[in-house]
Amino acid sequence: MNTTDQVQDSSKYNAKWQERFAFFDAHGAPNAPDYKSAMQQLPFKQKIKINANIIAFFFGPIYLFVLGLWKKNLTLLAILIAISLALDVVFALVDVSFAKQINFAVGFCFNLLYALSTNYAYYLKERKGEQGWNPFKGMRW
Repeated sequence: MNTTDQVQDSSKYNAKWQERFAFFDAHGAPNAPDYKSAMQQLPFKQKIKINANIIAFFFGPIYLFVLGLWKKNLTLLAILIAISLALDVVFALVDVSFAKQINFAVGFCFNLLYALSTNYAYYLKERKGEQGWNPFKGMRW
């Protein structure tokens, strides 16, 4: 892909996505060593913009379908359903007085997973042409 193709290709993305894609192009995946050192040099707002997606935090399952990341979304939904069912079984077997708080914490964690994995997953789809089932590919955990 030459420079003209990249300029035309990047014009369909807003400035926020162009900035994220440029950062991923320059420093690699979140699990790359160069990524971590480059991220530490950014101001706090830039770190949040590159690492997290606020729309995905609040509307994760819908937003991933809108972005065309349906395989990764189905995987995350399957994990969410499996964990929810397992917790329901445990709560049924053991009388837990704080089940609502545990369910809230699990839901918050899944929202966080959506927020932290969406940007790089969309980058992989749009720039690398990779549309796999693993929503955590290249992520640093």
